[in-house]
Parts: sequence; structure tokens; C-alpha cells
Amino acid sequence: MTDVEPVVNNFASSARAGRRNAVPDIQGSTAAGGTLEELPVKLEALSVKEANGERARMVEAFCATWKLTESQNFDEYMKALGVGFATRQVGNVTKPTVIISQEGDRVVIRTQSTFKNTEISFHLGEEFDETTADDRNCKSVVSLDGDKLVHVQKWDGKETNFVREIKDGKMIMTLTFGDVVAVRHYEKA
Repeated sequence: MTDVEPVVNNFASSARAGRRNAVPDIQGSTAAGGTLEELPVKLEALSVKEANGERARMVEAFCATWKLTESQNFDEYMKALGVGFATRQVGNVTKPTVIISQEGDRVVIRTQSTFKNTEISFHLGEEFDETTADDRNCKSVVSLDGDKLVHVQKWDGKETNFVREIKDGKMIMTLTFGDVVAVRHYEKA
């Protein structure tokens, strides 16, 4: 039975009963089913579903295995964060592999190196707990800003952010802490 059939059947039975000026009762009903009052909720749910689909497509651009190829000002960035000398030395020579994937409705970022492996799994736009490679315990949020993946870490009243973007098939990661900016370049492995 379609959404229209109950209205048509109701109209037909009114007409058969001899009622003059029988008019179908369509006030408040919609072609999508339900009432006009329910329509904004249904449209909002559809908009959210479409937005989630668009976000998933945007994240897909980042889903790959990436190998670090170039790094600029990373030592100064680590120093500004308070990373110790020995850890900075290792961090400067390590060429991590970053694996970004979608697993269900979560995004997963795995960083693998000879120094340390880390993994974060999160829903876009939702805060989560993160322990960094240099052992900072952060409250983090990763979200999409246009075609950029923005990762914000907060700890001890401090904040840093990473902006990942795809340019010419490469992933460019810009790390900012205060006025210190580092840039790391990755190519697909």
C-alpha cells in the first residue's frame, strides 16, 4: 500500500456513502509518510546522513599508508613542547609510517617507527584521551575543516594542533605550538 492509498480509499468511501463535497483528508500528511510536523526531523536526519557521508568521503582522501619524506623545524617544535634532548634526537632521525583508515564509524591513525608505535581511534569531532609518543596525556579532538583534517591536543593548560592536508598526492602535516610551526611531508608508501 502506498502513502496515497489510505487517503484515496478514505475519499472513495466518503463519496460512496453519499457525502457531497467529499474531500480527502490530506491535511498534515506528506508524500514521505508521517505528518508535516515530523518532516523537519526527517529532513534533519537526512541532512545528517548526507553530511556523515560527505565527511566519510573527505576522510577517505587521507586513508592510506604514508611514509615521512621531509621534515622542517621539527626539532624546534619538539623543544617548544618540552620534549627532552634524547627523545628529540631520536624523533629527528626517525622516519615514521602513518596508517590512516576508517573502521566502521571511527577513524584510526597508527604511527609506526623504530622508536615507538602509537594508535588513536576516534569519532570525528568528539573528544578522546590520547597518550602521545613523548608520553603526554592529552584531551584531543580531530575534525574536518573543509578538506583538512585538524587534530587538536590539550594538556596542562597547553594546546597544539596538527593540520593534515593532501597536496599533489602527498600529505602535508603542519604542526603548530604557540608561534612555533613545523611542517612534515609524507608520500604514499
